[in-house]
Amino acid sequence: MPSCCTPGHGDAHATTVALALAPAPRGHVADPERAARRLIDLPGGRFLMGTDDPEGFPADGEGPVREAEVGPFRIAPTTVTNAQFAAFVEATGHVTEAEHFGFSFVFGGFLSDEVAAASPSVAAVPWWRAVTGATWRHPEGAGSSLATRQDHPVVHVSWNDAQAYCAWSGTRLPTEAEWEYAARGGLEQRRYPWGDDLAPDGRHMCNIWRGDFPTLNTAEDGWAGTAPAKSFRPNGFGLYNAVGNVWEWCADRFARDTGRVMRGGSYLCHDSYCNRYRVAARSSNTPDSSTGNIGFRVAADSTTPGP
Repeated sequence: MPSCCTPGHGDAHATTVALALAPAPRGHVADPERAARRLIDLPGGRFLMGTDDPEGFPADGEGPVREAEVGPFRIAPTTVTNAQFAAFVEATGHVTEAEHFGFSFVFGGFLSDEVAAASPSVAAVPWWRAVTGATWRHPEGAGSSLATRQDHPVVHVSWNDAQAYCAWSGTRLPTEAEWEYAARGGLEQRRYPWGDDLAPDGRHMCNIWRGDFPTLNTAEDGWAGTAPAKSFRPNGFGLYNAVGNVWEWCADRFARDTGRVMRGGSYLCHDSYCNRYRVAARSSNTPDSSTGNIGFRVAADSTTPGP
């Protein structure tokens, strides 16, 4: 997985610690039925998965196009927000892996000169910095907060952290096939959830890097970092921000390695090096890794029988 998308925990040569996936409740637990009511019911079925698009990355395993089938399932219209993750932490006392490790990766352009100078860069992609104290509560490290970002997607969460949230909320991560089926919104083999044109009639449809990466982001779409989880128009199935904004963890392994699949791209994607904000694009990271542009969306099994 190209570390330009998201550096992995091993890039900082830190020591891995083992975490329990399901934290012990502290006082009260979530109401799984309430969580389920926020999910969208999808009928599933057969669809054409993947792409042979010349703008794609064959080495990522995007193609060949193949017929896939998913059963009925439910999926959240948005990624998990900071407010939702805070409720989980309050109920369980969960400590994220970034908090255990003492650092997470942040895009250097968000940092003050002082913090940037004290934060090691990733050798091949120096715009990524390992920032001490960067966590879901403090996305850019000490001094940053969620004061204006309660409705933004939670970031600096690992695949293991996402699994813990799912165990608490009575949900699960979507499979990669479920994610792509849902993100396509009923459109077949289109490049984006809304069609093939990135900006139809000049209208921005997602939160990605605008300008010259990594030095100039014009933020023409309204956001330089994360956008609220319900930004832009939803796709045909009612999913918001299926591409851009933050990468989303999926349940599957990327290949035979230990990496876990991520889908959707993020606010740092740019067509000059990483146009992975297409529906068929895929990437991965190790399950203990976290960055300022990785979040997750939950799913669940259907409560109604399939066709």
